Amino acid sequence: MADTGRLDEAAVAERLSRLDRLLEQIEGAPGAMTGAAIEAVQALTELYGEALARVLDHADARLTDRMAGDDLVGHLLVLHRIHPEPPERRAARAVDRLRPAVRERGGDVELTAVEEGVARVRLSAKGCGSSSAGFEDAVREAVLALAPELSGVERAPSGGGRQAAFVPVDAVTLRAAPAGKRS
Repeated sequence: MADTGRLDEAAVAERLSRLDRLLEQIEGAPGAMTGAAIEAVQALTELYGEALARVLDHADARLTDRMAGDDLVGHLLVLHRIHPEPPERRAARAVDRLRPAVRERGGDVELTAVEEGVARVRLSAKGCGSSSAGFEDAVREAVLALAPELSGVERAPSGGGRQAAFVPVDAVTLRAAPAGKRS
């Protein structure tokens, strides 16, 4: 197969990491050129965003879906606030992708709502607390990867309409009956 010059996912990840390091260096550099360099990057980003928006204007629904479904292009669409899918739908897609793996481990996951920029996820997991925390981290990471404009992911109360009640330990320990009240 001929080399197309395209980057694979590992190369994209490496370039993004390198870009982050370079931008940090620019932001931390002393001198008058720092502001100009940052402004140049912002102007270039805005220009590329406008070009990407124009591509979307000319794309049919099938191509728009393919572009939005590509991880790198999808992130750029979010960055420029032109992603065709609302964050609620992308968060639901992230949860749907995770559900088989969570179920395989005896749990379940469901997006219950996206309110005020926060995804609320119901997660049930069997096993110790550390596995539950691992599921929570995986869900949070997956949702924010597809919908980074959300400010967070929170665990929704378990289903069934009943919240678990907190009973202090001293309420369930045996107490001696007061003197004169013994049976």
